[in-house]
Amino acid sequence: PSNSFYPSPSPRRSKPYFYFIALPALFKRELQDTEAEESGTVTLRCELTKPKAPVEWRKGDVTLYPGLKYEMRQQGCAAELVIYDLALDDS
Repeated sequence: PSNSFYPSPSPRRSKPYFYFIALPALFKRELQDTEAEESGTVTLRCELTKPKAPVEWRKGDVTLYPGLKYEMRQQGCAAELVIYDLALDDS
C-alpha cells in the first residue's frame, strides 16, 4: 500500500481555460485637417497605439471601402486613407 495520492480522472471535471481582455487601440496621432484641390488626391494619416489594429474608415455614419475612390493602407501602427478625384462632398 502506498501513501501517495494521485488525482483520478472524473467526467465531471472541467478543463482549465484562460482568457484575457485585449486593450483597445487608441490614437497616438489623430487625423489632421488637410487642404487639397478639387479633382486632386489627398492622403489622411493617423497613428495607433497597437500595430496592425483593425481600422475602419468612415465618413459620418457611412463606412468607406477600397475602390476607385478610396485606398486604405496600413503598416505597423500607421494607417492611411487616400482619397482620389476629390469633390466638394468629400469634405
